[in-house]
Amino acid sequence: MRDICILEFPSNLGLYEPTPGQEPGVKKLPAWLQEQGFYNLLKPVKVYTLSPPPYSIHLDKTSGVRNADAIAQYAREQADLVVKALSTPCFPVVIGGDCSILIGNTLALKKIGHYGLFFLDGHTDFVWPALSQTGGAAGMDLAIVTGHGHEKLTDIDGLKPYITEEHVWCVGNREYDDAYVKAVRDSRVHYTSLDALRQEGMAGCTAHFLKMLTEKGLDGFWIHIDVDVLNDNLMPAVDSRQADGLTYAEFGEILRSLLSDARATGLEITILDPDLDPDGRYTAAFVRNFWEVLNGGNPLPG
Repeated sequence: MRDICILEFPSNLGLYEPTPGQEPGVKKLPAWLQEQGFYNLLKPVKVYTLSPPPYSIHLDKTSGVRNADAIAQYAREQADLVVKALSTPCFPVVIGGDCSILIGNTLALKKIGHYGLFFLDGHTDFVWPALSQTGGAAGMDLAIVTGHGHEKLTDIDGLKPYITEEHVWCVGNREYDDAYVKAVRDSRVHYTSLDALRQEGMAGCTAHFLKMLTEKGLDGFWIHIDVDVLNDNLMPAVDSRQADGLTYAEFGEILRSLLSDARATGLEITILDPDLDPDGRYTAAFVRNFWEVLNGGNPLPG
């Protein structure tokens, strides 16, 4: 693993308020992970921080997405920082925030080349406003970055789509409602539900993704991690809980395979809400397991 730089993008603009008048706590994740020792373990050579616009639940009537204009502006600023980080030898670890930060990160990738996306999430996030129950971009991010939805978010700086559908592996969804998964199944995204992933095997899934990168001649790939892809007993500190999910052994096998490839360009961590983990037990387990992935399975020191 190369030297790491951390980019803090603590936006919660893509989420609807959990209860009336309550702001989602995901914006606290960078500070929370630092408190939990994550930064000390990763030893970043540089930390970049980009404060988001103020939280609101404003529904933009033109796009049908809440906070669309603020998210688009934030995405442009994100993209500038990601491009800057990628111009150095370091490996970017981006800490959200909610899943809408994927927009700015993939916008950056489009500015510098052609990339794949390994989308590791307990949901597909492949819906558009007409299919969304909340109007939140955090539930539409994969659709947005592949060009579905209003141009306010899908065509920033005329770069639509930021990621081509055929270059996306959407892995780990366990929301099996037919109406929900129809959109991604009807697309050219390579969709692998949690059940299908276990049938194929972690190594088989990542091998097929990496083979695609070679066949398409892509410049590299980005890894999206929504922590709700993990088993609900291991990581309940998320906004949309549901039964089952990846074990840490399965999660680690996937990440080790991806990060051992030199074309791995960066990754993002989203949705972990410190307000939902007040004693830090679930975050501490995540930090430990993530560190072990980066260090070839070696246990956390001490």
